[in-house]
Amino acid sequence: MEAYSSPSIVLSARSGDGGRIIFDDFREAYYWLRKNTPTDAKVMSWWDYGYQISAMADRTTIVDNNTWNNTHISRVGQAMSSNESHAIEIIRELDVDYVLVIFGGVTGYSSDDINKFLWMVRIGGSTPEGRHIHESDYFTKNGEFRVDKEGSKTMLNCMMYKLCYYRFGAVYTEQGRPTGYDRVRHAEIGNKDIDFEHLEEAYTTEHWIVRIYRVLAPANKR
Repeated sequence: MEAYSSPSIVLSARSGDGGRIIFDDFREAYYWLRKNTPTDAKVMSWWDYGYQISAMADRTTIVDNNTWNNTHISRVGQAMSSNESHAIEIIRELDVDYVLVIFGGVTGYSSDDINKFLWMVRIGGSTPEGRHIHESDYFTKNGEFRVDKEGSKTMLNCMMYKLCYYRFGAVYTEQGRPTGYDRVRHAEIGNKDIDFEHLEEAYTTEHWIVRIYRVLAPANKR
């Protein structure tokens, strides 16, 4: 098990034998955005990363560390908490071109978006537009927050789950574990059959910590 220190950009971890591992996925992702997206592209992520995206990728973000507009933050929370057909309505309303999530399931990096997700659910459900979001729907009948096959149907089909776990169901992360084993949640994911109708994977960093998706144009505009 790796122990993490998390300065804002470069992550380092200790491996089981005491060696030091560097994860430079954030800079890798921001460099990719800067070099491979239009200069006027808008990126949607949770607010923690907005400032870094603005500063290092030079791209417009929907929310950042200075956003005190609760409506905007809650709209992003609603998009992440909803199923794809509902989320795409919010994404188009916000004029989003790319969606970015942070995922630690491959490396064991626990400060990822799944571990922050219940805040997105709570904030998303705190405004009238989020009245369809109920925190209890993301828990099992026994009150557990799970990502495995025992997880709630709402959880296993929401946008955040799909964005983090797309293609992950085929990945081996630990010896002796099944494919799709999340090293943060210590569980085999319950939904391995993930695809998208309105987005496509644009870029995933070396250690899968940053995942970027391109929003497809509406079918009648392609």
